[in-house]
Amino acid sequence: MEMSSINISTMGFCPPNVTFSNIWIDHGISKCFMDTISTSIIFLYLIIFGSVQIWMYHKYSNEVYISRKSKLYNLQKFLLYLVPILSIVRIICQATILDDGKIYGYMILTTVLTVIVYPYSIYILKLERHRLLPSVTPSGHGLVLLGFWTLAFVAENLILINIEKLEWWFHLNSVTDQIEMALFILRYICSMLIFGLGLRAPGIVHMTSDRDIIEILNDINNLQTRYYRERIPDNVSTWKNLWYKIKILAPFLWPKSNFWLQLKVMFCILLLLCGRLINLYVPIYNKKIVDSITIVPMEFRWDLILIYVAFKFLQGGGTGGMGLLNNLRSFLWIRIQQYTTREVEIELFKHLHGLSLRWHLGRKTGEVLRVMDRGTDSINNLLNYILFSIFPTIVDIIVAVLFFVSAFNKWFGLIVFITMILYIAATIMVTEWRTKFQRYMNLADNKQKARSVDSLLNFETVKYFNNESYEVSMYKLAIFDFQNQEWKAMITLNILNTLQNIIVCGGLLSGSLLCLHMIVSHEGLTIGDYVLFASYITQLYVPLNWFGTYYRAIQKNFVDMENMFDLFREEQEVIDAPGAEILDVEYGQVEFSNVSFGYTHEKLVLKNISFVAPPGKTIAIVGPSGAGKSTIMRLLFRFYDVEQGEILIDGRNVKTVTQESLRNNIGIVPQDTVLFNNTIRYNIHYGNLFASEADLIAAAKYADIHERILTFPNEYETEVGERGLKLSGGEKQRVAIARTILKDPKIVLLDEATSALDTHTERNIQAALNRVCAGRTTIIIAHRLSTIIHADEILVLNEGEIIERGKHEELISLDTVYRSMWQSQLENNLENKNETSSTHENNVLINKKNE
Repeated sequence: MEMSSINISTMGFCPPNVTFSNIWIDHGISKCFMDTISTSIIFLYLIIFGSVQIWMYHKYSNEVYISRKSKLYNLQKFLLYLVPILSIVRIICQATILDDGKIYGYMILTTVLTVIVYPYSIYILKLERHRLLPSVTPSGHGLVLLGFWTLAFVAENLILINIEKLEWWFHLNSVTDQIEMALFILRYICSMLIFGLGLRAPGIVHMTSDRDIIEILNDINNLQTRYYRERIPDNVSTWKNLWYKIKILAPFLWPKSNFWLQLKVMFCILLLLCGRLINLYVPIYNKKIVDSITIVPMEFRWDLILIYVAFKFLQGGGTGGMGLLNNLRSFLWIRIQQYTTREVEIELFKHLHGLSLRWHLGRKTGEVLRVMDRGTDSINNLLNYILFSIFPTIVDIIVAVLFFVSAFNKWFGLIVFITMILYIAATIMVTEWRTKFQRYMNLADNKQKARSVDSLLNFETVKYFNNESYEVSMYKLAIFDFQNQEWKAMITLNILNTLQNIIVCGGLLSGSLLCLHMIVSHEGLTIGDYVLFASYITQLYVPLNWFGTYYRAIQKNFVDMENMFDLFREEQEVIDAPGAEILDVEYGQVEFSNVSFGYTHEKLVLKNISFVAPPGKTIAIVGPSGAGKSTIMRLLFRFYDVEQGEILIDGRNVKTVTQESLRNNIGIVPQDTVLFNNTIRYNIHYGNLFASEADLIAAAKYADIHERILTFPNEYETEVGERGLKLSGGEKQRVAIARTILKDPKIVLLDEATSALDTHTERNIQAALNRVCAGRTTIIIAHRLSTIIHADEILVLNEGEIIERGKHEELISLDTVYRSMWQSQLENNLENKNETSSTHENNVLINKKNE
């Protein structure tokens, strides 16, 4: 059957002189035949089998609630929408700006079928995600969709058999061919990604028959930690667990809450694709300019010069570093990059604050800060390298191979292809080999920074023991260790650079010799073709030379992020139970009921502790160091969860309420008060960020610190220094008391609040503490028994057990441990008083003698 086309008004199905009967003509198949057959087969396949699948799902399936979002699933849908859009763009270009401006029947047919079949596949895709057939355990997409995506990808690959046929666009002889080639590349990439994502099935929830249990376990796992826990050995590639790393990074990379940033992302990707087309056209127009002055008759083609300069203006330098497209993309990407950095830093900071006290007691502050800085920087770098360096380079390589095969011959394409493959393979293998050296260097860097920060934070201890020279020598050893690992990393980098240079120069030499040979032998190439080859291959090798750098940078960024992933993998030991309610303390009764707890499973710190602190009463806990007194405070604040028994406030278990509401109702004056390196006003205000200025001053007066603050040069704006070191111990303690008064809690904890103070200061502060505790449930941990004689009940703790309890008068009237402690403190106080009197008398005698 023969069909011909005349023009749009008398449109035929196929172009003139094209028949369906002769399939293979002139080294290829006609576009009319291939497009019609391939699109029709794909359309009929999905319509028939897809309709059967839809009928089965509507009749037999049950709805499944999917709470987890998937970025790859959204990408999958986006690509399925993009393919029909590209088909529409193709027919619009054919009707408006291409050479003959004619539209044939097969073009309309393929466009219509494509526009129908791809949205139809999206509908099936959504059914598979949100509905489940009975007795079917999904492990991926169904055969219908997998077959559809396979046929579509095979159809795009079959087009490559027409690479020698002039009717097709591979030779780029006209603007029509160039546009068709660009659209083909986009369709090919989309089909390949759709096929790959189809095998991955990101939108399908992998379930077993007991789906409900798995969902609950997943929810609990997500509540505890969003991150994978598998540790990575030093000699394992950083690409291992790549999917998990991408899963961690995905929420930070896409600005889901900002529509304008999303538009900027899409526009940046569009600029990136435009840059790939510009890279192809620059050497082509360079060739046309050379041919215009070397082929008779010579012409003054000023139009070619203008176009060439315009393309160079858009492209910039050889790597596109100064072009308009790149600069515009960089400008638009600033806000996106800031969004990513902000989200990562906030999420990590939030995660660190959510970790348990057990983790914070064992951390090294300097190392954690270093890991945070390197980790957040590496995410932005990684995104830039992959999206704007690695991906464009790979696309340029694919375009270059296809272009050289079509515009020159298969040998040029083979040279370029082999060079690229060898270069990339050598880069990957050597870089993988030297990854361990980068890891060792990072570990040494962490130790060096941690050593310096730890030494500086403890400068008082260093000076007390006169160990400045020791600290310097240890820091010097840490630097030597880092530089030794750095040398290994740098020498392996030089080896890689040399190997890359050999491969690149070998490919350039082979291609140049072949091109010159064909020109001299008059085998169809001109001087302009050599200029085209040399300029294009040089333009291609420049970003290819950077490919190694980009790949190494990606490896380094993955290594840098691994330490940050370790922080993310740290689980929150104490979490709010699902459905935890807000604690509203009405009376303030605190009860410990048969509580047992140990920091390790081998040793219990508290053993079957039971007591009640009635509303408004004061309970005191005494005992030797290590008896478990401070542990009771930590459990009440729920820094740890009890293993046995329960802790109740107003009859409610603290595990069933939110941590925030629990801690809002408890105030503490700790033994060692640590203040923020800020003003006195800031530190007092920290107890209640919403308190007024009048309330703040009233709290300071109650804590007996207001008058003292007014004697400072800057009064309430006085800086307290790091950890409050510019204030005395008594001043720091009264600031802590004022902070607690401002919080106005229902329950007050005093953790040996005056143990480190002299007697005179203790008496002043004790009065302030009494004002804090008035009318509030109070639990006091004390070493000085004189400060708790007013307590309603005293608990004597020893080796994690309550061995005595009662009021002060009751306990000292009996022959008990408490009475022994009381007598010992009285004797110590008497000895200290005698020593003070003796010292005073000696000073008086010395003064008289001197007179």
